[in-house]
Formats: sequence, C-alpha cells, structure tokens
Amino acid sequence: MKLYYSAGACSLSPHIALEESGLPYEAVPAPTKTKRLPDGSDYRRINPLGYVPYLVLDDGTGLREGPAIVQYIADQAPDRKLAPANGTLARYQLQSWLNFIGTEIHKTFSPLFNPAMPEEAKQLNKDKLRERLQWVDGELAGKQYLMGDDFTVADGYLFTVTNWAQPMQIDLSGFKNLVAYRERVAARPAVQAAMKAEGLI
Repeated sequence: MKLYYSAGACSLSPHIALEESGLPYEAVPAPTKTKRLPDGSDYRRINPLGYVPYLVLDDGTGLREGPAIVQYIADQAPDRKLAPANGTLARYQLQSWLNFIGTEIHKTFSPLFNPAMPEEAKQLNKDKLRERLQWVDGELAGKQYLMGDDFTVADGYLFTVTNWAQPMQIDLSGFKNLVAYRERVAARPAVQAAMKAEGLI
C-alpha cells in the first residue's frame, strides 16, 4: 500500500492507523500547498482532487476519504482491534465517531486555515469547536479511548484534528479529559512513529 500524505494534515490519521496495523506500506509526501510529489510530478495526476489522504492499494486501486481509508486499514489487520467487526453495533458506533469527527470537528477547523476568511466567521467556528470539544470531553470521562479501553482508528483521527487547536489558538486546557486523552494517544509508539516520519516531532 502507498499512502499519500501532507505533514500534519488529516492524513496523519491513516498514517497512525498504518503504523498501528503493522502492515507494510510506503508513505509519499504530497504537500497540499504545492501538489508536487518528491519526483517533481503533479499529485493531481494520481488524485485529481489534489487533497490528502489518498491510499493506493497493491493492485493499483485508489481509496480516498480518511474515515473510509482508516476502516479499510483496520480490516486488513483484525488482530490489532483497530475497529470492531463489521456488522456489529460497535462498528456503527465507531462510524458514528468517525462521522462526528469529520463533520463537526475537522470541517469546523477548515475555515480557520483560510487567510481570506473574515475574523468574525473564524470566531464563530472557534465557538462551535469549543462547544463540540466540550461534549467530547464529557464523553471521555472515565474512558481510556473513545470506544472504551481499546484504541481504535477514531482515536487517531480525533488526535490528528485536535492537534490543530494550538496553531489556531484554541485553548484546550479547560477540557481535562480531552487533554489527558491526547497525552495517552501521543505516547503510543505508533503515533510517535507516524509523527516522526512527518517531521512533527
């Protein structure tokens, strides 16, 4: 498998999933700003949408969208328990988390990266993010991870998007469960390996 990623972007989530899975893969930088691959070619020739993550399977099939990619990775290494079995209620609960993180947190962060976005609009997004993170903080009470005691691909995704809080000047210190959770996730060897590979630590 080949993962196209941009350092620190949402593609860190499948990068973490791949490290957690133990599956063989190649990580290829595809910077979102330049769209230039290491060989100088245009990334859009591989993924016409030009964004990351993008996973190319061994047979050449491409898979896009982080929540789909991380579930695919989890299903290739079921012994790692990165996702509950398909068809179980727990799997739908995982998908619920992935959708919530994608639509309510990830996409609420997105406008903050746009320099053309008016400050008033950015503030509205920050306020919404604080509301959503307050709810997540409550959901993490008494839990190691989002789904309980087991780390899943949803945890890699939540960790990735909440990494953006500091550069976007969103203070997480009031969310004690979330802060402790982020420390637990950051300490995992696979998370450390993915972040080192992307030059984030």
